[in-house]
Parts: sequence; structure tokens; C-alpha cells
Amino acid sequence: MKTRRTLLLAAFALGMGALPAWSGTAREGSAQARPAAAAAEYEIDPSHSQVLFKVKHLGISTVTGRFRDFAGTVSYDAQNPAASRASATIKTASIDTDNDRRDNHLRGADFFEADKYPEITFAAGRLREARGDAFKLDGTLTMRGVTRPITLDVEKVGPVRGPDGRDRMAFNATTTLDRTQYGLTWSRATEAGGLVVGNDVQIVLELETVRKR
Repeated sequence: MKTRRTLLLAAFALGMGALPAWSGTAREGSAQARPAAAAAEYEIDPSHSQVLFKVKHLGISTVTGRFRDFAGTVSYDAQNPAASRASATIKTASIDTDNDRRDNHLRGADFFEADKYPEITFAAGRLREARGDAFKLDGTLTMRGVTRPITLDVEKVGPVRGPDGRDRMAFNATTTLDRTQYGLTWSRATEAGGLVVGNDVQIVLELETVRKR
């Protein structure tokens, strides 16, 4: 009886795929209450992730840039996704727009002031309006010493088992923010009345996460 029960539990655990293993014991001949599974802990794999932004130049073209140094964690509750949590940190000095002169300007006092404000941070709050693997994620973004609420449109992909035997999930997210609300107010007017640097910044996150060991 004990051997049979062990085999059944093992088969059940394998069939759950990426969900955390169940724990607990059962008494002979009595019903067992199923304990809640703990949230699975994941971390961003920076070698398979991108933190991108897009902003208008002169009102006619788009400059695309990225941050190359970032980290973050996701605590994902598959049974209750609304209880999931996430946080991320971006090093402002790692900004890269493929133009050294522009990048140095962005790191300076007119924009990110990277020496004084070396990090941009995000803390997830409430997950809502979930439809399958798509949902809205409310949180707070802190940049240049200013913290404001922000909402991301997120799509989850996975989990899948990677070649290293660890589970992986991807999170693709977008949002648009007004940079001037975070103190990034520098710009100049064009002859046509537009702005050299647009105020609206589109954020694009393509994040692959790997389950912690």
C-alpha cells in the first residue's frame, strides 16, 4: 500500500510540470487535505532579455535605446496569479542608444543624472484583468528620485523546461510614460513648434526568467 501511494504521488508531481511539488503525509484510510503550493521563484536571465525604450526625435522619427544592466525577480503563483509579485532594478548608466555623445548627455544632469540616481526601480503591485496569459500589472516606478504608479500590459509565455533542466517563463510587457513627470524635462522646440525630444516614451520589456535553484 505504501509503495503504491508513493508511486501515485510521484506520478502526480511529474504531471504538474512547472508547479512546485506538493508536500504532506496521509494517514491510512483517511482523506488528505491538499496543501497550497508555494509560489515559484524566478529571476531574470539578462542574456535572453531586453529592456528597450522608444522616443520621438523632432516629431518625425523614433530613437530606440536600451538599458544593458538590469536584474529582477518574479514570485509566480500558478494557482493564484493575482498573488504573484515582481521587482526589478535597472542601472541608469547602462543606457545605450548607439551614440556615445547622446548617451553621455542622457547620463548627465539634463536627463537621468546617473551619478546621483544610479538606479531605476520597479515594484509590482496588483495583477488584474487577466485573460488567459495576458493581464495588466499595476506597480510603482522610481526614476530620478520620483516614484509614480505605472501599469504594464503583460503577456506570459511558458513555463517550459530549459536545456539545463530548469523551468523558464517569458514576460513581454509594454507601457508608455511621460518622462517629464519623472523630472526628465530637457528638450528644445523646433522651428515647426515640435520638440527635439518627445515627452512620451514607449517602454518595451522582453524578459526571460529562469527558476531559481
